[in-house]
Amino acid sequence: MNTTSIICDYESHTENICAIRYEVFVDEQNVPEELEIDGLDGEAKHVLTFVDGVPMGTGRILSDGHIGRVAVLKNYRGLGIGKSIMKELIKCAQDMSLEKVWLSSQWHAHSFYLDLGFVCVGEVYKEAGIEHIKMFRVL
Repeated sequence: MNTTSIICDYESHTENICAIRYEVFVDEQNVPEELEIDGLDGEAKHVLTFVDGVPMGTGRILSDGHIGRVAVLKNYRGLGIGKSIMKELIKCAQDMSLEKVWLSSQWHAHSFYLDLGFVCVGEVYKEAGIEHIKMFRVL
């Protein structure tokens, strides 16, 4: 398995980014399409990860340090792709001279982010019908 990641803008890779996010969030998790496409992709830096040349994972970071839309296709989870995407996004944040990054983790995935040095803040809340918790990491 040959895995590569690129840092890209949304415009040049819209089709691949959207295909992954739709499959994970809209089809698999029943997130409404209008919540998935929030109008912020154009101003974000994106990571796109390929396995043997085929796009399998993505994530983004906004200028305020908000990491989001981290998604890996179901058959490729548990292989370290998500961790690789997060490390790339954290590196982007460091390159942007940010002091911290934050995200809204689905509750079932929060231990994944704890392992990457994030801490939970506040209470669990529902977003798109899914339990979430805010998390952040000082850089």
